[in-house]
Amino acid sequence: MTLQTILLSKAANQARGLAMDAVHASQSGHLGLPLGAAEVGAVLFGHALQHNPERPRWINRDRFVLSAGHGSMFLYAWLHLSGYDLSLEDVKQFRQLHSKTPGHPEFHETPGVEATTGPLGQGIGNAVGMAVAGKMAEAHFNTADHTIMDYHVIALAGDGCMQEGVALESVAFAGHQGLDNLILIYDSNDVTLDAMADKTQSENVVQRFKSLNWEVQVIDGHDLAAILKAVTRAKKTKSGKPQLIVAKTIIGKGIPEVQGTAKGHGEGGAKFIDAAKPALGLPADQHFFVSEDVRAYFAQHKDRLVRQCNKWHKTYKAWREANPAKAELLDSAGKTPDAATLLSKIPAFPTDSKLATRAAGKAVLQPLAGALPLLVGGSADLYGSTLNYIADAPDFDKTTRGGRNIRFGIREHAMAAIANGMAYDGLFRPSIATFLVFADYSRPSMRLAALAKLPVVYIYTHDSVGVGEDGPTHQPIETVSSLRVIPGFDVIRPADPEETAGAFAAALERTDGPTLLALTRQALPTLNEIPLAERREGVLKGAYVAVRETASLDTVLLASGSELQYAVAAAKQLGAGTRVVSVPCFERFARQSKEYRDAVLPPSVRKRVSIEAGVTSLWSRWVGLDGITLGIDRFGISAPGGTVFKELGITTDAVVAAARSLA
Repeated sequence: MTLQTILLSKAANQARGLAMDAVHASQSGHLGLPLGAAEVGAVLFGHALQHNPERPRWINRDRFVLSAGHGSMFLYAWLHLSGYDLSLEDVKQFRQLHSKTPGHPEFHETPGVEATTGPLGQGIGNAVGMAVAGKMAEAHFNTADHTIMDYHVIALAGDGCMQEGVALESVAFAGHQGLDNLILIYDSNDVTLDAMADKTQSENVVQRFKSLNWEVQVIDGHDLAAILKAVTRAKKTKSGKPQLIVAKTIIGKGIPEVQGTAKGHGEGGAKFIDAAKPALGLPADQHFFVSEDVRAYFAQHKDRLVRQCNKWHKTYKAWREANPAKAELLDSAGKTPDAATLLSKIPAFPTDSKLATRAAGKAVLQPLAGALPLLVGGSADLYGSTLNYIADAPDFDKTTRGGRNIRFGIREHAMAAIANGMAYDGLFRPSIATFLVFADYSRPSMRLAALAKLPVVYIYTHDSVGVGEDGPTHQPIETVSSLRVIPGFDVIRPADPEETAGAFAAALERTDGPTLLALTRQALPTLNEIPLAERREGVLKGAYVAVRETASLDTVLLASGSELQYAVAAAKQLGAGTRVVSVPCFERFARQSKEYRDAVLPPSVRKRVSIEAGVTSLWSRWVGLDGITLGIDRFGISAPGGTVFKELGITTDAVVAAARSLA
């Protein structure tokens, strides 16, 4: 064995010890992966990864994603040993309040953590998104004279990740797209949480991945030389295929009482750690032990990594001097003009326009895409319906890596997870589209986007029973409200073309979380009761007065989206004391000052009626206990859209009758 191999072997066992002690101290956590994949971590962080602990967000670093996020102590141990800003005291605070080592890895919380993971399979989709971004970055920024982007994305996943549907969708997409900058290491230990894996799986993983256009290597996951050879080969390949390394490991390795069993998955082995340590070369009476020679090795390795990064920066400096336009474009990554600037790019719609908001969105998107060259879009096989295709740009594919339109196929969950990966990466701004009713297929990734504060834009169309003849399977009823309850997730439902302009500007201006635009299939009239600028700016505030009373205010009508037209029509019948408030975005309105909210919805006026073609419960926040919420608290029906609205009571007459009943 070489000195490096000896030290990496010691480091693997000491990383096991850190995981054992952290899980034991917190009395919770998962030992299986940190112990079973320790040699994989030693090779990656001790030799194979291109990264710089002093610059965790260096743009040409290799991205490492721990998809099996329950094994978080694997990542924390190696980040600590590598010299990231993660002290031994931080490791000792594993799973404690306000620590930098939460139970599952969280983006923004820990230096070196590339993605929020834990829900299984998501990290695989995230890694695919980062690999897409890497290919796009190469196409946008590399030149014949200077290569500044050539990083790899490495994900570590377990049997549980590989069973999830989102993982299978994602790996199929990656194989089709030929993402040879993607390496997936499969910690194949034949165990899931409840039982041995053969209780729930029997497929041939190697053949499955090969059939999906992946190259596959199978290795002993505890053989340092084999791991290094496999990773090196995977990184050097130019085959046009993503790489799978099946690392056969023993879960919980190092604790004889539980290793290789389902009990080794969680904290079941923690009570045996003191007895297990001597066989691993660890002092039984010393917790969180790291030897001086291992510390010295990683300090020296960090110096090498920093020198490599500094060498890259010389190339990068020369590239910037030779390519000022490309440098300016790269500098714009992660930045967006303010909403006023974005709105200035969007021409006014004719006052007699009658457009579906999805069609208005198509018109709005084009000038914004011109102003934001790093904005990319995708659709789950529905460009012809969602109308979010960037017209002057090609598709992203094997031959056109600079394309801005991504055809995801009918893979809504993977699409959302991949978009998250692109957002984590930070170079490109992802927007994706499907029908709103299919938000439930992508919801787990949407929730994580909100948790991680990722600026993903969802252009989800066919937003109500206005879908019509396709019937209740395709008519979202509860969907808008179910998304509104996700913390940090904005839902904007514009009422006409001008509100659609405001909605796109609001979504793209926002950089601290995701936004969904719920757009119609059916055409809507342009509502011209107040000036265009006030309507667009009103959307930015979440709610605004769309029709102002001309006498003493006694009634307030509230609506979102396609139902605003019914409130406007009802106000004309109810008289001069009626105000109409458009509420396209609950979340933005809630973030406004109390003074603004009270100016729009005066607390003294309790005679209020809301109307929205969906479930009614959340409207009580704005209508109050004395008001009436008109909506649809049942599933829809198959008929022409206008007929469905009438049959289910979403009409002007219903608003008038409700308001008069409060007199």
